[in-house]
Amino acid sequence: MKKIISIVGHTNVGKSTLFNYLVGYRKAITDYTHGVTRDRIYCECKWRGNNFTLIDSGGYVFGTKELEKKIIEQFLLAIEEASDIIFILDILSGILPIDYKICNILQRSKKKVFIAINKIDKYKYPILDIKEVFNLGFKYFFFISSLNGIGINELLDSIFVDANESYKNVINYNLSILPRITIVGRKNVGKSSLINTLLNKKQRIVCDQPGTTRDGIEVFYKKFNFKCILIDTAGFLKNKIKSEYIEYFSFLRTTKFISSSDLCFFMLDVKIGFNKQDLKVFNFIKNKIISIIILINKCDLIKEKNELQKLKNNILKKIYPFTDVPIYFISNYTKKNIIKAFKKGINIINKQKKNISTSSFKKIMLTIIERNQFRNRNKFAIKYCVPIFKKGINQFIFFSKNPNLIPSSYKRFLEKKIRENFDLVGIPIKIKLLKMSKLKKKNILLYE
Repeated sequence: MKKIISIVGHTNVGKSTLFNYLVGYRKAITDYTHGVTRDRIYCECKWRGNNFTLIDSGGYVFGTKELEKKIIEQFLLAIEEASDIIFILDILSGILPIDYKICNILQRSKKKVFIAINKIDKYKYPILDIKEVFNLGFKYFFFISSLNGIGINELLDSIFVDANESYKNVINYNLSILPRITIVGRKNVGKSSLINTLLNKKQRIVCDQPGTTRDGIEVFYKKFNFKCILIDTAGFLKNKIKSEYIEYFSFLRTTKFISSSDLCFFMLDVKIGFNKQDLKVFNFIKNKIISIIILINKCDLIKEKNELQKLKNNILKKIYPFTDVPIYFISNYTKKNIIKAFKKGINIINKQKKNISTSSFKKIMLTIIERNQFRNRNKFAIKYCVPIFKKGINQFIFFSKNPNLIPSSYKRFLEKKIRENFDLVGIPIKIKLLKMSKLKKKNILLYE
């Protein structure tokens, strides 16, 4: 079974930098600000033929505030999940009282611990005393540079000496082929709470303070005979995107997660409704041709049903003409409609790759077109149509004499009829209008 390796240490010792180096790209946000990483971040990695799961944890902190308690909780969960632990020390700051606190936790865990003394490339004036490292009571220690990769090969080789050993409670799936469901929305609408509700455990930090989530976190999820990756993202900003470096990078990461999704759960707060910022995010997802389900959270706070219907009508009005979007009023607190919405998501994902035969599509759509012609139809009559599935998107091509003259309202009509007749409600589709001259015998295989 695969190893699960957790990277732990106090704040700003280079945990996320090491994580990014091992992953091969910037998956975790790094910055000189203390406490940038808060949740556990997962990634599937490979070393010399050995697959393993890597976990970046939030920096261990002293504190009694709610957010600090949540970070400590995530830190402890990262240790609990791990088969092996990389404990990072900073050669420039030496061993601090908080490091001894972490040592006590690690010793009680009885997990295999590898000490990585980081920032060795800056060791001209080291503060750390090597004798203190021996006194910590751990067998393995290495001098490394998370930034430049010094000593990391030796560290990993030591971890995988016993690579054939079995480990319990480790998931072994090819995560790269699984559907990806991204949860997006403004800050503090309940995205992390939804993840925790679905997983039925405290995977994510949940706090009333807006902006608790900074990294997008990918979590394996299996239920209802369906396997997928759930992605919790940072909340979108209200003001200028570049107002703060960390927030700006979180924003870029969120857009990247959206672009790679098969489905987005777009979350709203029932008390706030659907504003201009939400519309921008919604249009961004729509333009990427990604399936959307709108989840309006905290519906338990509204007692009048007519208020909920007014909100739904207002949303449909703002997103017109793209009104073919499932909308659910949910509550993370009471768990109302959460399973129902998730099952709808499964249904949509399963339909996304639906095979529509060219013959049945032509027969149905050309009949509909013949019965619902528009003015001056002889100038730009649609004579042929074909469905194609390209790059994960359902596309439908209609050939006409003058496609540029076909009104957008008729294009929306075609889209509506396609959804109704081929059971594609809630699934994004793309319609192309091409000239008949494009439809040549030698090119027809490009479309069929």
